[in-house]
Amino acid sequence: MSRYLIFILAYCLGAIPFAYLAGRLKGIDVRRHGSGNIGTTNAFRLLGVKLGIAVLLGDFLKGALSASLGLWAFGPWGGIIGGLLAMAGHSWNPLFGLRPSGKGVAAGFGIIAVLMPKVTLIAVLVFLLVVWLTRYVSMGSVTGALTVLVTVFVFPQPFAYRVFGVVAVLAVLVLHRANFQRVLKGTEHRFGDKK
Repeated sequence: MSRYLIFILAYCLGAIPFAYLAGRLKGIDVRRHGSGNIGTTNAFRLLGVKLGIAVLLGDFLKGALSASLGLWAFGPWGGIIGGLLAMAGHSWNPLFGLRPSGKGVAAGFGIIAVLMPKVTLIAVLVFLLVVWLTRYVSMGSVTGALTVLVTVFVFPQPFAYRVFGVVAVLAVLVLHRANFQRVLKGTEHRFGDKK
């Protein structure tokens, strides 16, 4: 029974709002500026590179740790359930009324880094290439996620990881709907733009 507490811990880890906490250090409520998200991209935009990197590492680690704990306790299915709970805790944060509060991409990166290292490498390369070409972090995130969806079916992977690929990528796409609209209107922030 005690092993199942890992899943509660995974959700709670996902709910740690690193961008919000980093923002408070500078007297900035990230929910009220930029995109309003408590994610890595908004942290970079509002708080600068150093705190942005700290937020990226925090969000990455909460996904990686949640997936690792689930994998250790229950195998591949435990890994993806732990990971998805961390993404849910981040993206619909209970500390902020369960409203959409982040995209879960950095946490997702931590999850696949633990569960599917080869897939992670390819997805990160695609992400970097798209961001370099377009300067849209949102489009890099979406294409990186779609790369995960494709590669989990190209490489031999446990069925559980393929389910994760489908569910997590659908969540990323849904959470980026506003970004798609802003790209089409030409109002989406580009990486490197001033606040």
